[in-house]
Amino acid sequence: MPDYLVFLLIAAALVIGVGIGLFAHARLIARTMSQARVEADSIIERARTEAQAIESRAEAEAQKLVHQRLREVEDELEAERKRLRQEDRELSKRESTLDKAEARLAEREKHADRRDRELHERDQHLAERGHELDRLIESQTRALADLARMSQDEAREAYIERVAETSRHEAAAVARKITDEAEAQAKERSTEILLQAAQRYAGDFATEHLVRSVAIPNDQMKGRIIGREGRNIRAIEKMTGVDIIVDDTPGVITVSCFDKVRQAIAVEALERLVSDGRMHPTRIEETVEKVKSEFEERIRKHGKDAQMEVKVAGLHAKVLEAMGKLHYRTSYGQNVLAHSIEVAMFSQIIADQLGLNGKLARRCGFLHDIGKAMDHEMEGGHPKIGMDFAKRYGEKEPVLNAIGGHHGDIPSTSFYTPIVMAADALSGARPGARRESMELYIQRLNDLQDIALAHKGVTEAYAVQAGREVRVMVDARTVSDDEAHYIATQIAKRVGDEMTFPGEIRVTVLRETRAVEIAR
Repeated sequence: MPDYLVFLLIAAALVIGVGIGLFAHARLIARTMSQARVEADSIIERARTEAQAIESRAEAEAQKLVHQRLREVEDELEAERKRLRQEDRELSKRESTLDKAEARLAEREKHADRRDRELHERDQHLAERGHELDRLIESQTRALADLARMSQDEAREAYIERVAETSRHEAAAVARKITDEAEAQAKERSTEILLQAAQRYAGDFATEHLVRSVAIPNDQMKGRIIGREGRNIRAIEKMTGVDIIVDDTPGVITVSCFDKVRQAIAVEALERLVSDGRMHPTRIEETVEKVKSEFEERIRKHGKDAQMEVKVAGLHAKVLEAMGKLHYRTSYGQNVLAHSIEVAMFSQIIADQLGLNGKLARRCGFLHDIGKAMDHEMEGGHPKIGMDFAKRYGEKEPVLNAIGGHHGDIPSTSFYTPIVMAADALSGARPGARRESMELYIQRLNDLQDIALAHKGVTEAYAVQAGREVRVMVDARTVSDDEAHYIATQIAKRVGDEMTFPGEIRVTVLRETRAVEIAR
């Protein structure tokens, strides 16, 4: 078979194969498209069904939301209507109030107009009276000038002086009346309270001296106390800080010191050394050190015993130690610790009578002189030193003010400070409580009399009642009753400002008129 036939057959077979393949492929595509259309229709149907379901649910949800929103809007509208109704009621009330206020203002305006008219009429009347008085004064002034043959200026000065004198007498009378009324109301009550305090607490009085004596068996012991070249007495004075006086007085040596603690230590150490008989610097040092150690314990015990006696709790150990030192301090011969206990008791009694806190008053009175335990070691007065010391160890404001102000150094900020001042004065003024030297006593009496005699109108002055009172005689022809009261006030003020004294001093001004005639 020729090759071209073979080629043709192959080509024909290829064409037939391709045609068969294309036909088969077309059938396959047609079948696939048919299936795709069926599936698409199914999908479209399902989507339509789901869309209808979603639409139904959306419509239901939308209706639900619409109903809910409608209810909310209705609630809001109802609340707004209530608010508007409330505001309407309030506005109605305000309108009513404003109407009443307007009526009152109108009434006040009428009253003010009436008052204005009255005041205007009164002003006119006063102006007329003023002009009339001016004319009267002028006429009287001319008449006085004519009668006294004085110039107008001289008459004016005389008239002004007479008016001033009259006003001064009237002012003195008013001041005396006010003072008498206040004293009449307060004197009876204060006297009753102080008497009750003094009667309810009656402590023992003890006076002490700055100089103490130590008994010795013989004069030979004086030489042993002095020691070779004075070494023993110098050792004692150096260790104790006192002055030892060895003189010709038989059987005693004298210990002098302003610090009662050091004095007591020196006296006891000397008594032990004299009793023991051994006297040399080493033995002196050992004895003094032992006595000092024992005294520290005694000081603490004195403080604790005093605390228990006055029943004051919560005191710091350093405060108790300072109070114990007061056992060895004196003021005008009065034991300061005993004085503090007494002031504490008086303060409580006075506070109880006045309806105040007696426990707090007792604490204030007990600590008021604590500064005296260290005032010889620091600069300043004992009230300021004591207040700073007590503040450092936790005392509160009423107590601090009572400590710092019981002598009037600072203003009183509580009722307890004047209570402590009164109790302090009462304790110091009780008979036998304090003493002072004869020189100071005489000087105080002279100062009292000099202050009283320095006032105009005073003819005589006498200090009586051991300096507790000064009696002043005035000239009845130049000093009136009211002026006598004024003079007493001025003398008392000068005495308080210029003198230092325990307790209080009474100033009594006496005015007497005598008429003397002789029958013949």
